[in-house]
Amino acid sequence: MQDTRNVARQGENAAEVDNKAMFALSYGLFVLSAKDGEKDNACIINTVTQITSTPNRISIAVNKQNFTHDIIKKTGMFNASILTERAPFAIFERFGFASGRDKDKFAGFPSVARSQNGLLYITDCANAFLSAKVIDAYDYGTHTLFIADMTEGKVLNADPSITYAYYFAHTKPRPKPAEKKVKGFVCKICGYVYEGDTLPVDFVCPLCKHGAADFEPLT
Repeated sequence: MQDTRNVARQGENAAEVDNKAMFALSYGLFVLSAKDGEKDNACIINTVTQITSTPNRISIAVNKQNFTHDIIKKTGMFNASILTERAPFAIFERFGFASGRDKDKFAGFPSVARSQNGLLYITDCANAFLSAKVIDAYDYGTHTLFIADMTEGKVLNADPSITYAYYFAHTKPRPKPAEKKVKGFVCKICGYVYEGDTLPVDFVCPLCKHGAADFEPLT
């Protein structure tokens, strides 16, 4: 059987691009990682698109407010870890909801490895990772569209990729229902609560026997 994998050259080293890793791009939540000197950083993105198969070329859209965006623009290299349905909400909190400018997002996070380009990728809760080198970039207002050639790609497992629908239905915590605000008055002496819009002027607390003058509205 013919080997359908492509080989991309990086200097004297050969990095394999497994075409099966490209199938995971059909869905879309990714940990995008980059490195500036000694500092690793990452963010969550939802756009990784295959442009051509010969060569294996992809595009990513990255918000300019992400520090990872600045690193990619400077270094021209990135990794994309394709998240699976097993990815807990903590992954999104770590890489999606906090800035990496003053924080090491990978600190204490054990489930990572380095690809041949020296960048980190997620090894747990991901079914594949891709490494790429930027060849062009386009400004789209709030985002930059990076065009890149893949230099490495590996399948990590057969777990299904996470979709936005799955994320919203199963991963993202449901908001707590708003508590019904109680209207009433509270006794300043013992804490008894009288529910109602108005407190009778002759009301007497059933617990401490103090009168209405010792009540105040609930806040």
